Parts: sequence; structure tokens; C-alpha cells
Amino acid sequence: MTTGTRRWTQRPAGSNWGDFGDDDQLGRLNLITPERRRAAAAEVIEGLSFCLSLPLDYPGGNALNPRRHPPRLRPTSRGGLPNWMFEVSSETPDATDVMCDDMATLWLQYSTQWDSLAHAGSSFDANGDGRPETVFYNGYRGGVEIPKPVGTGESMSSATRALGIDVIARHGVQGRGVMVDLRAHCGDAREVIGHDRLMEIMRADGVSVETGDILCLHTGFSQRLLDWKREPDAQAIHSICATLDGRDQKLLKWISDSGIAALVADNYAVEQIPADKPPGRCATLPLHEHCLFKLGMPLGEIWHLTELAGHLRAARRSRFLLTAPPLRLPGAVGSPVTPIATV
Repeated sequence: MTTGTRRWTQRPAGSNWGDFGDDDQLGRLNLITPERRRAAAAEVIEGLSFCLSLPLDYPGGNALNPRRHPPRLRPTSRGGLPNWMFEVSSETPDATDVMCDDMATLWLQYSTQWDSLAHAGSSFDANGDGRPETVFYNGYRGGVEIPKPVGTGESMSSATRALGIDVIARHGVQGRGVMVDLRAHCGDAREVIGHDRLMEIMRADGVSVETGDILCLHTGFSQRLLDWKREPDAQAIHSICATLDGRDQKLLKWISDSGIAALVADNYAVEQIPADKPPGRCATLPLHEHCLFKLGMPLGEIWHLTELAGHLRAARRSRFLLTAPPLRLPGAVGSPVTPIATV
């Protein structure tokens, strides 16, 4: 272990707390080294790019998550009037400018998104006093440091200060993406994918991952969202396409041992919701707990991977250069993202 500001005396089983330093805020993104970025750049052969984001007003409505809503877009105000198709000559004689200026209210994890390491913590006894406390990756605490009125956007905990999405944005997310095309093997039917099934699919398609890669899982879910044209089927949306089994301990161990730096899927939550509930205290989102809380591994959700997956399959490829920076928004726990794949 390195020396630094140790926030814990015991770390969760299966975690890597302290492995990148006692003050580490990046987790597995540390594995995307300059060497790994050069390897990612070497995957650019055709010079073609693919946008991996849905329009940010998809999926439409809030059947997928009742707490999240589509963006609300409206003009800013200028002299008490909407600053939209605004003829500046009304302020400045002889001016020819016509201006449009707008603002948005965003639910940051409504559509194509990154989850930061501050998105999911746990009630865990990190200081060894026998009483669980709210902690996040590497022992960062969840208590509010700066109490401010709700809605100002200025209240944050030590966890959101240290592990918020802006930390990832400052570091940058660019590396080698590796596609696993689950849809090609599972179709659009619901299938909960554990370790053995995932390995079977990867072997069949000749897919392998190396340390620092970003694993991308194509299930077809986001394509179905596009097909619904912002009016998703409220029942089917929760029962289609492949998803990972977050309770599969072999799968979680493989994620740890694989060395991947981040995990992305085109579905909601990456893992099966609700997960089977074993006896005793446990996380309701076990994959989130394992990746975000224990490993410091960002999760990408609701990316649009179908076009890229089809191109890669036709070309008998699985690797590509992935550039996917989140918004640099201090204190936010997630962010919309417009990822670009280059092949």
C-alpha cells in the first residue's frame, strides 16, 4: 500500500482500495496509460467514426425510471423577451443580427450516460469500529461537507467532491473499446448473462480483452428505444434484451481479473434489475457495488452500439478507438455523454 490520507482501516472484500494510492480518485481509469492510448489509436484503420449516443430526449417519458425525465429546453430571457429569433435591431438600430440562445434542464442520467464513482456507495464499516457508515470508492465519506439550499447545485459531500464526474472529465476518457455482440447470439429476448455464457460468446467471436480496455456490450436495447420513437412500451421496456447477472460471483471475479478500465452497455443499468435477493444484508445493485464502490470502475449505460456492432461484425473486428468524455460539471454523480468510436 502507498502512504497518503488513509480513510479506512479495512477495505471491502474483493476491492482494490489503496492499490492506486490512498488518495486515488480515478480507480480503474488509471489503467488507461499512454501506452494503452497508443494501442487504441492503432485500431484506427478505416478512419470511420460512429456516434454512440442516443438523442438525449430518448427513451421518452419516464417508464424506464420514474425519477428521471426528458430534457426541458427553452430560450433564455433578453430584456423580458425570449432570446429566440431575436432581432438585435430592437436594441441597436441598424444591427442585422438575429440571435438564438437557450437553456436546458437535464436529468443527467436520463439517456446515454456515464456513472461516476460517486453514483453508488455502500453502508460499510470502513473504520473498523463495528458500525457501518456511508462510504464510497477508496473510503471517501458520504457526509455533506458544504450545506447549501437544495437546488443550488452547490451542496456536495466529500465523496462527490472527490469522485464526481468532473474528476473523470479532467482526466479524460479515451482508450481502446472492445465490443461483445450479445445481440448476435441472444436476439432481443431477455437473457440474464453470467460468466459462462459471456465467455462462450466471446470465444465464439474471437473477442479478448487486455488491461486498460473499455468493454462494450451490445444488447440491442437502445435500438429498441429508437424504434419506439420516444413512446416506449412500459411493460416490454423492462423485459427485453440481454443483461448481466450481477449476482454471479464468477462474473464479478472475471471483471476484477480482466483488467478492464470501464464497463459499458447499451441497456439500462448494465445488470439485471431487480437482482435476485439472497438472505441477509446486500446491495440491490450488486454489479454497481462491485464496479463503482469496490473497483472504482465507471459504468456507461444506454449507449447506442447497434450501428458500430454491425460494422465491426461485418469487418470481423471487435476493437476500436473510443473517445467518451463526460461533462465537466463539479459535484455531479453522472453525466450525459456523446461517445465517438473510430475504426
